[in-house]
Amino acid sequence: MVLNILSENTAYSKDFACEHGLSIHLEAEGQKLLFDTGAGPLFLENAKRLDLDIADVDFLFLSHSHYDHGGGIKAFLEVNKKAKAYLSAKAFGDYYALREGGDYEYIGLDKNLKANKRIKESVDGLKFGEIFEVLSAVEGSDFIAKANAGLFKKEGATRVSDDFAHEQSLIVRVGGKSLLITGCAHKGIVAILKSYHAKYSNYPDFVIGGFHLSSRSGGQVKDKLIEEIGLFLKRSGAQFYTGHCTGLEAYGKLKTIMGGKLDYAAAGRVIKI
Repeated sequence: MVLNILSENTAYSKDFACEHGLSIHLEAEGQKLLFDTGAGPLFLENAKRLDLDIADVDFLFLSHSHYDHGGGIKAFLEVNKKAKAYLSAKAFGDYYALREGGDYEYIGLDKNLKANKRIKESVDGLKFGEIFEVLSAVEGSDFIAKANAGLFKKEGATRVSDDFAHEQSLIVRVGGKSLLITGCAHKGIVAILKSYHAKYSNYPDFVIGGFHLSSRSGGQVKDKLIEEIGLFLKRSGAQFYTGHCTGLEAYGKLKTIMGGKLDYAAAGRVIKI
């Protein structure tokens, strides 16, 4: 499996652009998938620098419905004319972030995309492309970070705390090894891993994605919680790559706990597993 990080908050080198967002290009077993699209078309620029042809991607998978992960869907669909796009059934809901000053900012997807016939509704356990499987049924609330505070969804005329029913992770299985890709792990990286274990009786060999331990709306997570999360992740035995909403400060603290079991995935980086 080869993973190319196309969008992330930091850049691997000065040759790549960065943004508050996440997009990962994956190739395995002759199949190509784009996981999230970042906040806009920047992922296309970095793809060119990595000599990747986005028009040749077979599948698009959206982890959840926030602009920093789905803001580039329109650009993707304009460049790529063949890929099926797998989004949650709740992808086009009304999602907001509470900003400083008390204003609610819409952070959801472009609703004009909903009618696109290439967009498919995905459910937990859905398998596609021979090596891909959806994980969206997550139980429990272990080690949930306060970084989710300030994120809302609209129900009728009322805004309520987002339950992240629109969030989904992707499992990739190749050659007896498994990779779990998360977007922001709003439901909690520990809860997601425990749900994976409950379903398959083991943990994935590799995990890549954000852990949502820092955000504009919720702030930075307390050290004690970061320590508990880090110890759990280390005990799982998986190899982790993270970035984006994990936050550099939280990453540094996790790295101290997890050592070689954790690495950073910046825009422009190529990871072979």
